[in-house]
Amino acid sequence: MKILVIEDNKSVCSMIEMFFAKEGIEGEFINDGLEGYNRIKSGTWDALIIDWMLPSMDGVTICRKIREEKFTVPIIMLTAKDSESDQVLGLEMGADDYVTKPFSPLTLMARIKAVTRRVQSQEHKEQDNVIKTDHFKVNKITREVVVDETPVTNLTPKEFDLLSYMVEHPRQVFSREQLLERVWGYQFYGDERTVDVHIKRLRKKVETTSQPFFHTVWGVGYKFDDAVKADEV
Repeated sequence: MKILVIEDNKSVCSMIEMFFAKEGIEGEFINDGLEGYNRIKSGTWDALIIDWMLPSMDGVTICRKIREEKFTVPIIMLTAKDSESDQVLGLEMGADDYVTKPFSPLTLMARIKAVTRRVQSQEHKEQDNVIKTDHFKVNKITREVVVDETPVTNLTPKEFDLLSYMVEHPRQVFSREQLLERVWGYQFYGDERTVDVHIKRLRKKVETTSQPFFHTVWGVGYKFDDAVKADEV
């Protein structure tokens, strides 16, 4: 684990550094706010520990600016301010947690482990819900579809559900009955052409003449395969 500490109190830095050594954490310590802000952007960090009151740039401003710039690294604020309004302000600016001075190093280590676990869990969750193939990126949480770096924004909810399911099962052949059951969510008795209609619409919205994605398997149903070129079908 690699952590950047932006703190102008050198005795606090020394205490944190000792505990980092015991935990096997690589720490870098900076005593100036603006210098620390620039260092955040030039490195890769597992967590940031930022003091509220700093020379050149205060910790709340640092936190706000890096969140505006879409850095997702977990942040713990160190603060002598113990009022609820100050703590809420820090969290609203993008901090994940805060530790009030004076603090126990054991408390700080527990907070570090908690915020990094949360971030890692969220990253795993996001990875589990993003499907990537040769041409597609499908996010099942945000329901976003990108084909060859181009967002597809005109899918209906059911078109997205069908596309997502088939992209998640590439080269697997599904009958119309299977797709109706697994995508529509119930046993469908009646006109199975609803699947044909949705496949036709998806083809118009995401395919090109040179790159088909949804393939008809005669006598069976459909499959998704974006590695097959038109001249190979």
